[in-house]
Amino acid sequence: MRGFRAALARAASRSRAELQTAQRRHPSDLAHRLSHSGASPASLSFGIAFDIDGVILRGRSPIGGSPQAIRRLYSEDGSLKIPFLFLTNGGGVPEHKRALELSELLGVHISPSQVVHGHSPYRELVNRFEDDLIIAVGKGEPAAVMTDYGFRKVLSIDEYSSYFRDIDPLAPFKKWIVQKADHKVHPSYDVFEERVKGVFVLSDPVDWGRDLQVLCDILSTGGLPGSGRGDQPPLYFASDDLEYQAAFPSERLGMGAFRIALESIFNQVNDHQLKYISYGKPNPFVFKNAANILEKLAMSIYPCLLQTKELKDQHLSTIYMIGDNPKVDINGALKAGPPWLSVLTRTGVFRGKDNDPHFPADLVVDTVEDAINCILEKECIQ
Repeated sequence: MRGFRAALARAASRSRAELQTAQRRHPSDLAHRLSHSGASPASLSFGIAFDIDGVILRGRSPIGGSPQAIRRLYSEDGSLKIPFLFLTNGGGVPEHKRALELSELLGVHISPSQVVHGHSPYRELVNRFEDDLIIAVGKGEPAAVMTDYGFRKVLSIDEYSSYFRDIDPLAPFKKWIVQKADHKVHPSYDVFEERVKGVFVLSDPVDWGRDLQVLCDILSTGGLPGSGRGDQPPLYFASDDLEYQAAFPSERLGMGAFRIALESIFNQVNDHQLKYISYGKPNPFVFKNAANILEKLAMSIYPCLLQTKELKDQHLSTIYMIGDNPKVDINGALKAGPPWLSVLTRTGVFRGKDNDPHFPADLVVDTVEDAINCILEKECIQ
């Protein structure tokens, strides 16, 4: 590991222009100087996971040379050359929609299998809640996402709260609501009798005040607002990011901040503590799942290599996590352990000159383009 870090550090210390010049003029020298894992475009030795906000995009604008960096992972004919995916705690829309958006912004074809949202693991809970009434919370299309996963009785918190008159006492003062969400005159389900069996937070809520109130109602009453106290339904968060990098220059409060607010309020108004499960980075489960997806991508890129049993059983020897948040991206890679290695960029949450003291990365670079230059140089890929 020390040798690898030293090799990456040497690569990172060189300017982008020097890297490109060296790659053109002295490929043999690079192979001699850097530790070489034996990787080549026709092997299955490594993969890459990218965070999105603060690494690839800021808002909807590409940053850090991300379009040209991502294009280096494709062959000239546009086919995928190196297995990679986007591992983000963001979400709120189906993976196929995010893949289409990324394809348009980066100028390459991104498949839905290459997008792993914080809420993607919710798919594993379909069998438990398939026929139960559940509430989906967050911006975007949370109910559509859950329906797409296979849940059959889903209401967004927008629609659900609209059926309960006066549940939000501040609604008359919210002049910023230009148009209320469309919903049927009669609820899709018998919300006044049927209890909510599960609450899923997929992305950052838009109306914190209303959602805190309605969720406290649901979670305190056993899933039926306005009724007596009852057992808390299961509660899931897609991630627990306290802050993240968006379009604004400084970090914005994320889903973790909403979770803290909900937990604090719930614990004050109930005689028992809020119970919940959080997914997303830095949960090791998320990294294990991403590793499995990357291995499947690698096999799909080189199907001819599946003919031998050795290659069928082969696992990626290295997976690079490129992120901007030490507490989330780097910490997650550290918790996951081998084959994960971490690369920290300075384009998002992290802006330090040196490595993060609490969650040190294997490599610190300015941009994602620098990260890809260093990784491909280390792996001896032109």
